[in-house]
Amino acid sequence: MKRLVLLACLFAAIRSFSTEALLPETVCMSPAGEALVVGERGGCRVTVRDFEGKVLREIPAVKREGGFFGLFTKTVPLAVTGVCTAPDGAIYYTVEDGNEGRLCREDGSFVVTGNRPMSPVVSPDGKVIYVCNRFDATVQKYDAATLKLLAETKAVREAHGCALGKDGKLLFVINLLPDDATEPVKVVAARVTVIDTTTFEVVDQVHLPDGSTGVRGVAASPDGAFIYLTHTQARYQLPTTQLERGWMNTAALSIFDGRTGKYVNTVLLDDVDLGAANPWGVSVTPDGKRIVVAHAGSREVSVIDRAALHERLARAASGQKVTEVSISAEEVHNDLSFLSGIRRRFPLKADGPRGIVATDTAAYAVCTFADAIAKIPFTERIVRPILFPLNGQALLDLSDKPALRGEMLFNDGAKCFQQWQSCATCHPDGIVDGLNWDLMNDGIGNPKQSKSLYLSGVTPPTMITGIRKDMMHCNRAGFRHIQFCTVSEEDARCIDAYVLAMKAQVSPYAREKYAAAIARGKAVFEKADCARCHKPEHYFTASENPKDGSQAPLYDLGLGIRDEMGRKFDVPTLHEVWRTAPYLYDGRARTMREVLTTFNPEDQHGITSDLTDQELTDLELYILSL
Repeated sequence: MKRLVLLACLFAAIRSFSTEALLPETVCMSPAGEALVVGERGGCRVTVRDFEGKVLREIPAVKREGGFFGLFTKTVPLAVTGVCTAPDGAIYYTVEDGNEGRLCREDGSFVVTGNRPMSPVVSPDGKVIYVCNRFDATVQKYDAATLKLLAETKAVREAHGCALGKDGKLLFVINLLPDDATEPVKVVAARVTVIDTTTFEVVDQVHLPDGSTGVRGVAASPDGAFIYLTHTQARYQLPTTQLERGWMNTAALSIFDGRTGKYVNTVLLDDVDLGAANPWGVSVTPDGKRIVVAHAGSREVSVIDRAALHERLARAASGQKVTEVSISAEEVHNDLSFLSGIRRRFPLKADGPRGIVATDTAAYAVCTFADAIAKIPFTERIVRPILFPLNGQALLDLSDKPALRGEMLFNDGAKCFQQWQSCATCHPDGIVDGLNWDLMNDGIGNPKQSKSLYLSGVTPPTMITGIRKDMMHCNRAGFRHIQFCTVSEEDARCIDAYVLAMKAQVSPYAREKYAAAIARGKAVFEKADCARCHKPEHYFTASENPKDGSQAPLYDLGLGIRDEMGRKFDVPTLHEVWRTAPYLYDGRARTMREVLTTFNPEDQHGITSDLTDQELTDLELYILSL
C-alpha cells in the first residue's frame, strides 16, 4: 500500500510540474520608471509589463538542445533567475543551466557564467554588470558592452544577490546560508561579502547576528548610502517547545553603511504576537522615503518609514531609550516592538510574494504561486492591495498541480501558529539552513542539524536518528510539532508530491577540469570501504532495498558525543551532499575533508587514516560531485 501511495504521489508530481505556470520570481523597474520588468521561472522568459500586469513586450525563453536517451534531441527552456536594467534601457537577465548558466542581453547575446547565476546589477554609469553565481559562491564583473569577463572573486556560501553602495565603490553580496561549523558553540550566521569594485577584492566578510540564515533579498537606498537585506533570525539556541514571541524564528531586516561597508544594526519585521515569515525581496522608493519588504511566508508586504527607522537607530546607537526593550543598539535585533508605529503590514490574497520593487506612490510584488502582481498604494487611508493576474484572467489555479501546490504550502507560513515560520524556514529550497535545532522528538538538550529533504521519499527512515519511519510521517509531524498546526490530508499529499518531485542541482564540482580526480576518487571510495554503508546502487545510503519502502539500518560509528555517545544514526544519502554543510549530525565538521580526517581518528567512518593527501583530495572531490 505504501508503495502505491508513493507511486501515486510521484505521478502527481510529474503531472503537476508538466503543466505550464509562469511563476514570476524577480522584478525590477524600467530606467524611466514607466514599466515593470518581470523574470518568470516557470515561463522561462522576461516580460515588460505595465503596472496592471499587461504585457508590453516579451523576451522569449532562452533554450538549449538536450539529448533524450541518446536517441532524440529536445529543446530545453532555461528558467530566468534574475533581471536588471541599464541606464540606457537595456535589459539584462540570468538563466540557470547547471555549471553553464548565462548572463543574457535583450538582443540575444549572452556569455556563460557559472552555476546558477542570479541577481545581476548594473553600475551607475552602465558600463559594468555584476553577477552572483549562487552554487559556485562567486561574484563576477562583466563589461556591459562586450559581456567580457573582467574579474571574479569568491563570496562565502550560495551567493544570492548583490547591491552597490555609494557611488558604486562597494559591492555588498548576500550569502544565503552560514558556513560555520556548529561545534563548539559560537556564532553561526550567514555573512555579507563586501567587495571593492575597483580592485574587485574582498575587503570584509561580515557576520550577521547569531542565527541569521535564509538571506534572500538586498537593495540599496537611492543614493547608495545604506544597504538593506532580508533574512530569517533563527533562535536555534532554544528548544523547539513553542512559537510565541518569536521563540523559534523571527523575520529580520539588516542595515549596512553603503559608504564604509560597516554593519549598522538589525531590526525585526514581526509583531509581538504575529510573525512575518520568510522575508524575501526588499526595495527602496526612488524618493528614499519608504522601504518595502515582501514576506513570502506570511503573504504580505511591509512598508516602513525609512527616515523614522534611521532616527530610531541613531537614538539607540547614542544610548537613548527607544522602546521598553531597546535602550541601546545591542538590544535592537531582539526587539519585536522596534518598528511599532513606523511600519504598516498589508496582507495579500495571493501566494508567494517574492520579488518587489517600488515607485514613489506604490509597491509592486510578484506573487510566484499566484502568477500575479500585487500593487500596494502608499496612502494614509486604509487601502487593500490590488491583484493583477499575469495571464489577464484569474490567479493561478493549483488544484490540478499537486506538486506545485505542495511547493507553495512548503513555503507558506500562513498555516503556522501566528505565522512565524514555514517548512522552508528551516529547509530553504527543501535543503538545509546550516543550524543545529533541539527538536523534541529525541529528547532535549541534544541539538542536531536540519536535514535535506531531497530523496527522503525513497530513503526511509527520516530524521538523523531515524525517529520517523518515512517521509510522509515526517511531513505531517512537522506541521504538528514545529508549526503547531494541523494540515489536511489533501494538503499533506501535495507536500509529499513536492518532496518526491525535487530535482538535484548539478554539483559545481562536476566539471571537466575535475573529471580525472573524480574518477580516481571513485576508486578511493571503494578502497576506503565507504560503499559498505553508502551504497551507490541505493542512493548512497545503507538501505537494502529502498524500492520496497523498507527502512535502512542505523549505525553507531563512534560519532556521538556527550549524551549522544553510543547512539545509532541514519546513513544519509551522499547525493547533493555538497549543498548540506556543515557535516555530521551536529555540524561539527565544516568541510568534507574534516569528516574524512579530523573527525574520523579511528577509521570507524571509512578507512581513511592511511590515505595519501592526493587520495583524500580525490575522494573529497568525488563525494562532492555526486
